[in-house]
Amino acid sequence: MGHATLGSAHMAKDPQPGEIAPDFELAGTHGPFRLSDHRGERVVLLFYPGDNTMVCTRQFCSYRDHAAQLSKLGVYAVGISGQDLACHEQFIAKHGLTLPLLSDPDHEVARLYDVHSSLIGTRRATFVIDEQGIVRHRHDNVLSLSYDSIDDLATALAALS
Repeated sequence: MGHATLGSAHMAKDPQPGEIAPDFELAGTHGPFRLSDHRGERVVLLFYPGDNTMVCTRQFCSYRDHAAQLSKLGVYAVGISGQDLACHEQFIAKHGLTLPLLSDPDHEVARLYDVHSSLIGTRRATFVIDEQGIVRHRHDNVLSLSYDSIDDLATALAALS
């Protein structure tokens, strides 16, 4: 048992920048999303705890309000949390959100990216994945009380160029 704990503690930060982003496919509000289908473009994965929670709502409304800036960054950004599509669709409709939201009901993808917490489910975290499918930036918002703004994303992407 001790070894397993040690192993999982060691794995806690994978995938790290420089490593291949694990491929996955999830149902989304804009249709199914498979990461490997987006080779050749930069992808931003925005893991978040839940629809209609205070910080998540501020986060995705901020992306909506800065949609032009976001599109200038030339990335395909998606939100990922454990709620089902119906919940995601209500969240989008209620706030006029612009980003596709993916449903990860069993937290499989959250576990794959090691952003799963037994307490809150999906922790807030941002991954920037380059055209070759390599993680270039990872930011874990440990307490999930803050989020990566458009400016934070722009800074992370500028570092890639």
